[in-house]
Amino acid sequence: MSTRTILFVLNLIAFAAALTSCGGPKPADQAETKPVAPAKPVGAPVEAKPPLGLPPLVIPADNALTAETIALGRRLYYDPILSVDKTVSCATCHNPRFGFSDGAPTSTGVGGKKGNRNAPTVWNAAYYTVQFWDGRAPSLEAQASGPMENPIEMAHTLSGVETALNAAPGYKELFEKAFGPGPVTIDKVTKALAAFERTVISANSPFDRFMYGGNKKALSAPAQRGLAIFKDPKKGNCAVCHTIEDKYALFTDNKFHNLGVGLNSKGELTDLGRYNESKQEADKGAFKTPTLRNIAQSAPYMHDGSLKTLKDVVDFYVGGGTSNPFRDKEIKSLEHLTKQDRGDLVAFLESLTGETPPNLGPPEEAR
Repeated sequence: MSTRTILFVLNLIAFAAALTSCGGPKPADQAETKPVAPAKPVGAPVEAKPPLGLPPLVIPADNALTAETIALGRRLYYDPILSVDKTVSCATCHNPRFGFSDGAPTSTGVGGKKGNRNAPTVWNAAYYTVQFWDGRAPSLEAQASGPMENPIEMAHTLSGVETALNAAPGYKELFEKAFGPGPVTIDKVTKALAAFERTVISANSPFDRFMYGGNKKALSAPAQRGLAIFKDPKKGNCAVCHTIEDKYALFTDNKFHNLGVGLNSKGELTDLGRYNESKQEADKGAFKTPTLRNIAQSAPYMHDGSLKTLKDVVDFYVGGGTSNPFRDKEIKSLEHLTKQDRGDLVAFLESLTGETPPNLGPPEEAR
């Protein structure tokens, strides 16, 4: 091959490389796939009127509540098709019979695999600013896909969920009613689940009727004394984290705190909690403040399910939690509380059981 020919071939190769780097044609196996546009509900938005004691819901602009998305989300919530072996549904760990938890210290996923955290209640999760005990999901929509992919929960893949639902009888029509024409996508799945979960709200409890409804007979005398202790910074100081506002009560500050729960026999943290997400030293062993609404329904308690009863929880706080280098500064001994004070606090916590909205249980198809 002559020198001129070699130079021509080299120039040709260089030209082709430059063409590719400038956005020219790419090989078929490198072709870019066109991104799928995010889905939006197509039905008429429904009014989400909060019960007495709760503020208005904040609804994402791209996931308006509609009758169709709520119904679809409810069906998906109770369908084990979201798990790889079709044995675990959202309701397996978040069951209305157990206060939208599961009644166990930690949950069981596919193949009998055990998690290391207690299933948090879905009640009023719509009011959390972040989801999961460690706050790793910024919204209900983002939270919904997590368990599907988790190897010790549903152990599926998101593409596998899409394939299963696209092939399942009846689902294509339901998704089209909710989101319009097109295939089932994980974006639509998570939005439908989030829409349903935004209806899992509860208030109008004896506490609410007493505090916000003007009914001074709604709360028993022990519960009223418990409320006073709960709010008093010098007595219980519980409301510093489980907040009560003038017009409503979320019973959570949406922040993370280390109580000293989950230490081993050497006094070491067995779960670093929020630190795993933030990498901030102060967040070691810190977990999100859970709501206390309907708390009497969702035993056992704490992020590891280590406390069996509300009395156990009160006694734990009376003891000042468990000492460790990262314990929250607000956690202090409450040994000054008498036996009656402790019983009154339990009575107050029991007064937070509110009304249950209709249409939260399994739909006919899941029974």
